[in-house]
Amino acid sequence: MAAEASTPLTQPAPVSEENTSRDFQSIPVIDIGGLYSDDLSERQRVARDIAHAAEQVGFLYIRNHHISDERMARLINQTRAFFDRPMAEKMRWYIGHSANHSGYVPEGEEQFYGGKTDRKEAYDVSFDLTDFTQKRPMLGAMQWPDIEGFKDDIKAYYDDALDLGRLLFRAFALALDLDEFTFTRQMNNPPNQLRLIHYPFDAAATDREGIGAHTDYECFTLLLPTADGLEVLNGQGQWINAPVKPGCFVVNIGDMLEILSNGRFKATSHRVRKVREERYSFPLFCTLDYDVVIRPLVSEAAGIAPGHYQPLTCGDHLYAQTIHTFRYLKERLAAGEITLPDSAHAASSFGHLRDALETP
Repeated sequence: MAAEASTPLTQPAPVSEENTSRDFQSIPVIDIGGLYSDDLSERQRVARDIAHAAEQVGFLYIRNHHISDERMARLINQTRAFFDRPMAEKMRWYIGHSANHSGYVPEGEEQFYGGKTDRKEAYDVSFDLTDFTQKRPMLGAMQWPDIEGFKDDIKAYYDDALDLGRLLFRAFALALDLDEFTFTRQMNNPPNQLRLIHYPFDAAATDREGIGAHTDYECFTLLLPTADGLEVLNGQGQWINAPVKPGCFVVNIGDMLEILSNGRFKATSHRVRKVREERYSFPLFCTLDYDVVIRPLVSEAAGIAPGHYQPLTCGDHLYAQTIHTFRYLKERLAAGEITLPDSAHAASSFGHLRDALETP
């Protein structure tokens, strides 16, 4: 179905703060309890802390997030049980069978920058569309396994995490001195994706990374990991460890929020090193509706030339970057079954990866 006319966001607002050198050595921890307050000044206080972390690092931990331990435990248990199944059974729900880029992703399906394959497998949970007048390449009916309890437990977590994502979108709007609901008004059927990722441990394996260096395509990512392995690239080209912190989620800026903030917030590149124990990871990639035009909403950050960030359509960018990454979509592109959107950007167009793809 052809996309509807794109929906622009609000008009630009001025911003005066300048970016720093981003030579961080650790990831800040922010208590977001104040975002649940009815007091606007309290929400603005937390938003200022988030703005500082987004400018200085592009990553932050959040605590006091109101997602229960039980909800997270059910997510982890269902995921572990799924990946323990035989490969032939998991491939029944291969992502290439889906209508909305959902399902099982075997090791080697994805290739990030430089052509490297990742040491991981995944199950991708996409927005389960019910209004099919909104169907798009990344939006459709979710491919759920016919496994008892899987859909109930995974969708319950997805819904809670999506609510937390909406809360953080409001905070990012405040952090940019925009109306608090600037972004959430554009979140009716967002192509948000929750990934259930399994990094197996094999002491005899090569030094292949769990996932290579990259930035995330969307506005921001809400991550729940079960073990260490995440590393973040600072402004000096150093890989900084981002260890698991009990009770905390990791949040990082993505490509689209870099554009929306006109470079004030950067999509910081990151990777997962060779894991030292079995690891599960649950990133929710948070974005806006498919047809929303992503363009700067504030004046450019220091060092950013006027007009540096050109508008792109949210879903088209997501779809294009996904085509660049997934084997089954690359094959369809080569066969002429699909085409790249007109507004497609090359891979690694944002954040530190523009200058430091091969940083040791």
